[in-house]
Amino acid sequence: MFTAVVYVLTSGCAWRHLPPTFGTSPATAHRRFTLWTEAGLWSRLHGAVLEELGASGEADWTSAIVDAAAVRAKRGDRRLGGKGHRRGQGKKLAELTT
Repeated sequence: MFTAVVYVLTSGCAWRHLPPTFGTSPATAHRRFTLWTEAGLWSRLHGAVLEELGASGEADWTSAIVDAAAVRAKRGDRRLGGKGHRRGQGKKLAELTT
């Protein structure tokens, strides 16, 4: 089950396309993923891996990588002029944050 969940998370495969070779249905794998997420498994697992790497001296703490995702705002920010904001209209972002 764990391998099936990790496969979906790392491959980008849709749950419904989980290969049958994992021996579980996509619905069961997704349900288990949801339960494990709610139970905090992923953050505990991440912490345990970091702890083990740190204890063995294999972690390089001199650098870090930050990952982020960007999502386009389809209707624009109302604070910046509302629907269909165009350059030069509405308030400047600096005015809104001060």
